Amino acid sequence: MEIIKVFNNNVVLTENEHKQEMVVMGRGLAFQRRVGDAIDNEKVEKTFVLENQGISDKLAELLEEISEKYLLISERIITYAKSRLGASLDDYLYVALTDHLSFAISRHKQGLQLPNALTWEIKKYYKNEYHVALKALDMIEEETGIRMDDSEAASIALHLVNSQMSGDRKDEAVQVVKMVNDILSIVKYHYKMELDESSISYERFLTHLRFFAWRLIRKERTSLNNEDDFLFQQIKRQYHKAFICSEKIAAYVENTHKCAVSIDELSYLTLHIHRVTSRYEWNQNTPL
Repeated sequence: MEIIKVFNNNVVLTENEHKQEMVVMGRGLAFQRRVGDAIDNEKVEKTFVLENQGISDKLAELLEEISEKYLLISERIITYAKSRLGASLDDYLYVALTDHLSFAISRHKQGLQLPNALTWEIKKYYKNEYHVALKALDMIEEETGIRMDDSEAASIALHLVNSQMSGDRKDEAVQVVKMVNDILSIVKYHYKMELDESSISYERFLTHLRFFAWRLIRKERTSLNNEDDFLFQQIKRQYHKAFICSEKIAAYVENTHKCAVSIDELSYLTLHIHRVTSRYEWNQNTPL
């Protein structure tokens, strides 16, 4: 096998005998190696095939920001999910889940425990995915020493559900696209900026917005009794500009789609808006 692309010192892209892209992982695998060099098979610890072209570029961009250990955890979870769900999972799950785990564990370390407002509904309607996600919590603990709560299992289950979505329910899909586009327009107008659609930050924001829109359109709502007002006030204060933007989005959703947006949803929106816009603002304010 030859190196096609170097992600970092421990992860490279190659091809198998069927000309399918394959991610190969191993400690020091790409150290002082270049494209075209042969891969040292003795250093290979993990391989997995990518069936969809183009995913490798997103993985490369993601691994510039975060450790490959999150990709390794994701690969374990996805392999297990495929064996238990008996369903086809889109390759983009490697990107989305890896990014999600990095963000979730980072939040956990900072003491930001955001409950998933739909945990009860996910347990009820997506039982198989939820059981897989509970096993994923064990894998995360084995790899990091961190035990996430059951609310995180619900979030992982949603990624598994999203990865299985096909061309069914086209009317709902159209509504999701419309809502997501409208929300993106609100963010752009509020910040008076164009978002970098090729960036991983933009991709992760889109993932969150799709989940948000699907939940609203499918009326997958939950009771508002257990919301964390203290955390909400903390986020509101710390990310005030993003919070004002999320309030505008909530007003749009309530006026256009007749759905109330909970404070938990506002908290999530605020964090994601801050994340997708902060790098742009930092670049704008940094002298050349």
